[in-house]
Amino acid sequence: MKLSLRPIVQLLAFAASATFAVGATMPAARAATFSEREIDQSKFVLVAAPIGNGNIHQLLILEQISSEKECWSESGSNPVVVDPLLLNFDFTGLCGRSVDQNGYSIRVDGEDLGGRYLVQIQKTDTDMVLMGIPDSKAGGDQVIELGRTNGKTPGFAKIILNPEWRLTKRSFKKKTLGHVYLSKGISAVPFPDVENDIYLKDISQAVALKFIAGFEDNTFRPLESLTREQLVSMILESLKNIPGVNFTVPSQASGNPYPDVAASRWSAAKIAFAQQNDIVKGYPDGTFQPTRKVTRAEMMAVLKKAALYAKSLGGLETQLAEKQPALNFTDTSGHWASTVITEMSSYCGVASPLNEKGLAFTPNQSAQRNYAAAATLRTLNCVKADASTGASPAPAGATSDPAVAPTVPLPSVPQPSVPTTPAAPDAPTTPPSESNIAPTVPMPSVPKP
Repeated sequence: MKLSLRPIVQLLAFAASATFAVGATMPAARAATFSEREIDQSKFVLVAAPIGNGNIHQLLILEQISSEKECWSESGSNPVVVDPLLLNFDFTGLCGRSVDQNGYSIRVDGEDLGGRYLVQIQKTDTDMVLMGIPDSKAGGDQVIELGRTNGKTPGFAKIILNPEWRLTKRSFKKKTLGHVYLSKGISAVPFPDVENDIYLKDISQAVALKFIAGFEDNTFRPLESLTREQLVSMILESLKNIPGVNFTVPSQASGNPYPDVAASRWSAAKIAFAQQNDIVKGYPDGTFQPTRKVTRAEMMAVLKKAALYAKSLGGLETQLAEKQPALNFTDTSGHWASTVITEMSSYCGVASPLNEKGLAFTPNQSAQRNYAAAATLRTLNCVKADASTGASPAPAGATSDPAVAPTVPLPSVPQPSVPTTPAAPDAPTTPPSESNIAPTVPMPSVPKP
């Protein structure tokens, strides 16, 4: 093993000496021309790689490009030990590696900081910490902690990024480049297919908050419909961003939450949790129909239920106060979700016209991923605002007013997401084929299998 590591140790030794000369010299004007693209985090590993006798470690980023051969393996814990398998074969086209600041840099809220920060690994008595160190000429900048190995070793150790950080790739004129960003905050254009989308800003924030994600081909597919199970996942993931709201969704379902949702299904535990907490409901025939597309009306019903649930966990009054004048939609009169749609339009504009134009809500149209991300983000921000103002707790014995009990969306997963509409609790009991039915709610694509 010692001999097999020599090439990378030598390469890292050169990188360490070159980093200070190269990492801080990129002109700010040039850096500003680059954008970034979201990537599949599971295809990368950050490694604290030893230089020389292991007293010094340098950041090494490995990428699994092809599944033909594994580029690395992991074992143990605290720290997780990494074995760089790519040293044993010709990894061209199979694996990628970034060994110095020519290959990686820090990016915050869409700004490339490669010319202002050096990336270093600093050691404590018990840990190895990945740090962003301000260049000596960058006045006012402060040291940034990016992640830790959670233990020490003279060998190769996996670095776990802090929760607010993720990896992205540099892009230029819609072309994805090899340079890797240690990124935090909002990406200006997270995916090439949302660059001109009306909900671009909302999508960028939703992706940064990690409650919705893109696909492995680096697309977001903003006009794709959301399924009921995806909606549930998305919504539950979004609620984790509310300060003071703590809940745990089991990793596995104890049984089949619905006849058509097996306990082994990826979404079963989340669907069961949402069902138990009155966030979503199934259809009159007892099914949930997890892959059914969710309608815009159903999504409003589920988002309302989710907001009430979050407020109850935070000890807040379980009702949605009007934040702005309600909209008088031209096509919701007589619809089963008319009341909840109107209410959600006054709750931070969660319910808004189709494509933000005119006054038609189109309640029976499938909820698309772009609007699902925007509506969920608006709900999240409104609940967070309620929590920050400390709305008074509900009187003892008071209950929420469940106008409609739609199904809840799921968090974005690295797999295509097509919305399915769950049946609303107070919706009519007409067959699922009826256009006015309150189907179960779909979820946006989530980082799941």
